[in-house]
Amino acid sequence: MSDGSFKNRKPRLDKAAPGTTRRLLGYLMAYRWQMVVIVVCIIISAGAQAASAFFLQPLIDHYILPLVGVTDPDWGPLMRTLILMGCLYLVGTFCSWFWNWLIVGVEQGTLKTIRDQMFAHQQELPIGFFDTHEHGDTMSRYTNDTDTLRQAISQSFPQMVSSVLSALAALISMLLLSIPFTILTLVFAAVLIVVVRVLVTRSGRYFVHQQRYLGQVNAFVEEAVNGQKVIKVFNHEEATAQAFEARNEELFHASAQANTYGNVTMPVVGNMGYLLYVILAIVGGLAGIAGMGNVGLTGKGPLTLGTIVSLLTLSRSFINPIGQVSMQFNMVMMALAGASRIFDLMDEPVESDQGSVSLVHVELASDGRTMTPVDYETGHWAWKRAADDDGRRSLEAAMKLPGDARDVALKAKDQAITSADGRYTLLQGDVRFTDVGFGYDPKNPVLHDITWFAKPGQKVALVGATGAGKTTITNLINRFYDIQQGQILYDGIDVRNIRKPDLRRSLGVVLQDVNLFTGTVLDNIRYGRLDATDEECIEAARMTNADSFIRMLPQGYQTVLEGDGSGLSQGQRQLISIARAAVADPPAMILDEATSSIDTRTEEVVQRGMDALMQGRTVFVIAHRLSTVRNSDVIMVLDHGRIIERGNHDELIAKRGEYYQLYTGALELE
Repeated sequence: MSDGSFKNRKPRLDKAAPGTTRRLLGYLMAYRWQMVVIVVCIIISAGAQAASAFFLQPLIDHYILPLVGVTDPDWGPLMRTLILMGCLYLVGTFCSWFWNWLIVGVEQGTLKTIRDQMFAHQQELPIGFFDTHEHGDTMSRYTNDTDTLRQAISQSFPQMVSSVLSALAALISMLLLSIPFTILTLVFAAVLIVVVRVLVTRSGRYFVHQQRYLGQVNAFVEEAVNGQKVIKVFNHEEATAQAFEARNEELFHASAQANTYGNVTMPVVGNMGYLLYVILAIVGGLAGIAGMGNVGLTGKGPLTLGTIVSLLTLSRSFINPIGQVSMQFNMVMMALAGASRIFDLMDEPVESDQGSVSLVHVELASDGRTMTPVDYETGHWAWKRAADDDGRRSLEAAMKLPGDARDVALKAKDQAITSADGRYTLLQGDVRFTDVGFGYDPKNPVLHDITWFAKPGQKVALVGATGAGKTTITNLINRFYDIQQGQILYDGIDVRNIRKPDLRRSLGVVLQDVNLFTGTVLDNIRYGRLDATDEECIEAARMTNADSFIRMLPQGYQTVLEGDGSGLSQGQRQLISIARAAVADPPAMILDEATSSIDTRTEEVVQRGMDALMQGRTVFVIAHRLSTVRNSDVIMVLDHGRIIERGNHDELIAKRGEYYQLYTGALELE
């Protein structure tokens, strides 16, 4: 919630990124036939509007004025002309309705495709992206930015096309009627366009700013809502409000400037259009009274009353679209800014994965080495190499490693159980770190020369002060981040050669921060393995001792959880999370402060279930509460990214070193 860096933030661009329009048109081209029909309908609608104004001249000069003062007028020609004009209006109205009806399908289909692709791409982004981007700003791209696109596709783009075509049709009609008056109108329009361009340029820049500041405000609000309890606990309401006001002030300034320039555009255009109307009426009236002639593309002739009325009507049809285009241009600029932000997200580099080793179920023969892959659960997992990899490549790579790393790699390969053809290696949970160095920012390493190993089935505990690097180590095991130096071997295979989905399938994770999703309790447990049956989910809850409190809920396992399980205690939420890991039934497990939110009495009950869950698995435990790691096979004490002690509980107590001081309370975990 810090506001320290906010004052230095500036919008990255004053306009949408290059290529945004082209990419957006690419999505619209998926509806090319609908777009063709829409454009044809707009052309017909614009033509009908211009033709109806053009018809005023013959209507007045040839059908109305000749009837003035006639004793027995013939109304037939006038009625036929009026019917023809009515048909033109009817055709124009139908075409206008039809393209507006079609554009809804194009608009919603395009937005659905964009949202689908954006969300699918988001699932492929690395964890580092979510660690460095505000969640509220990301959400704003799905809501505010897509809404501006909706308005642009359904209103702005077609309205601009319609306005341009209407202006063009009106211009052609004016040229047919009178070239001199058309030139006067074009000179006036040139002045108007200069004025409008200044207004639109300024408003467009601020509309881009508005979209970016709106994302920042949304991000701050989401953060404040999630942290409301902390805000109140520390009486931080006023400071939070001030931080919000700073962000909201930026949004207010950008929005006010954008809408000020945007809102004055149409009145300026409208009033200048009226001014042109008056000028044409005066000039036309004086010219007509003086009996001056007229020259149009249709030929020479007198300047008649019908010609003047048609020119006045057409001048409005020519000038008004300029204002409409300028107004819609503001919306287009805002939409392109939103589209640019959407495409920024879609252009974020996806999580790289060069791994080729996959995880499969196998039937294990009596000799312990012959493995046959199957598509059903057998209790045995194996790493499967690519068809052209018999294991020799990794052996050659191991031989090239320096010193200790080579010895560790060769020993790991010797202890791995591999099939005769070298393609399958039994998953045992043998994990080895050798000289591993890592930093979230490579310039600031947080792990230094980490070397340790976990034998299959061992329970390995990582303890140490906050920031010592415990969670970072587990992030490296499942490749949320890749190491910058050293190597990590999993059953003798470099984890960088294992496909990330398969690697993570082999590692069940229970985090300190629990995320529950909207749905029933049963759905949240089943999230660990989507094809698990109700009975398997309930059995997992019994194993982890979550069953007793779940059955006391209003609808038991069918109780719907909302708001991240806000109706449950932190301990109950954690029990559901542990049951979720249990139903996944992974070959290995990572417990990151898994019981930190459970009281001591409940912890004893849960620990028995956890012990059953961990039976036969390699388990990595991160804990501040040292009583939870006493029965670990290996305990490693970390300090500032280095392992300073290792051994089991009794060995470390006997050393009377750092672990002894932590355990006895002589040293604080700080």
